[in-house]
Amino acid sequence: MSPSPSPSAAHAAASGDPGVPSRRELNKAATRQAITDAAMDLLRTRGPGNFTVEDIADAAGISRRTFFNYFGSTEAALASVTFGFLDTALQQFRLRPAGEPILESARAALVELADPMTVAPVAELYSLGQTNPQLSRSELEAWDHCTEQIIDAARERFALTAAGDVDELYLRALAGSVISCGKAAMDVWFARCGGDLTPESLSVLRQLLIDSMGLLGSGFASHSPATPSPDRH
Repeated sequence: MSPSPSPSAAHAAASGDPGVPSRRELNKAATRQAITDAAMDLLRTRGPGNFTVEDIADAAGISRRTFFNYFGSTEAALASVTFGFLDTALQQFRLRPAGEPILESARAALVELADPMTVAPVAELYSLGQTNPQLSRSELEAWDHCTEQIIDAARERFALTAAGDVDELYLRALAGSVISCGKAAMDVWFARCGGDLTPESLSVLRQLLIDSMGLLGSGFASHSPATPSPDRH
């Protein structure tokens, strides 16, 4: 099970402070995390395709009906790991200055995730997906769905600085490029490190994600394709 909300968070939620999740929202988030944790534990111990919704529900201490209140399938529960990482990155993105170039904000948001273990769950899921086509498809779908969240975050940013409507093509091309660079970083990390989940390996992945946003932000003009990006340990 995931840890309980901190006493300060619980007090703030109970007092109705604006912008603070309610106790009900905190409980829902805890249940959602418990389901995800149970799914990942089963994935590690049994392997892809060798457990059911009922197995996840039992491990999380909930009913099958409750499971389906949160996720539509075992694959969706696993894919939420990717959403969780993106949510953390987007929280940092939204803290960046509104006037900052959007891709610089994206790079800075990843820099703020200083603990390399932040990327551990998504790295583990990605690695497991390399040997299982069904899980790999689910992971790709998760990245695709993350595109919409990036579009929403970019739209929020431009709403603060743009005088008129934002070009929808620009938004979608931007979000698609960010996702593609993220997946490229994952591919390069796996080719170099083979799915190793040590802090040193995860530091390499974190830096590749940062570098991929830097390349995109510079229009790929700041780096020669003949010079591979160095590993950062």
